[in-house]
Amino acid sequence: MLKRIGWLAAASLVLCAGTALAQEIGKVGVDWTGNDIIVEAIKDPKVDGVTCHVSYFDRGVIDRLRKGNWFEDPSDSAISCQQTGPITIGDIDLGKGGEEVFKQGISLIWKKQVVNRIYDKANDTLIYLSHSRQVQDGSAKMALTSVPLYGQQVTWTKGKPQ
Repeated sequence: MLKRIGWLAAASLVLCAGTALAQEIGKVGVDWTGNDIIVEAIKDPKVDGVTCHVSYFDRGVIDRLRKGNWFEDPSDSAISCQQTGPITIGDIDLGKGGEEVFKQGISLIWKKQVVNRIYDKANDTLIYLSHSRQVQDGSAKMALTSVPLYGQQVTWTKGKPQ
């Protein structure tokens, strides 16, 4: 059994490679049925000095039993990203679609909570978008935050894009 658990843990690490890991820093109970709001800190793996705080709804067991839909949390989330140290930007994707920084499952199989980073070159700003991704019936629920780079001492490891 331990060998199997070790293999599953290793497989999980491989699947998560390239995305940030979240650290739970807060948990607020919102009702007597066990529903909570979770707050997590996420460090951008390719941008040192930026930390995002993401909050989302975590349904309790009583709520799942009462309402059905046992294996899924709501798509709602909020995000705030700030400079938390000297900013060093690595090899980031500069395309319009940006790059996935963080992803976690919010249903048994298909639904994911995702944070994407987009570089707004014209305004010298990093944009972070929190949203859910589903196979079908995508959600329009999203949250957006930005980290301005203008006037900041920023190091680009591959040189600032022109």
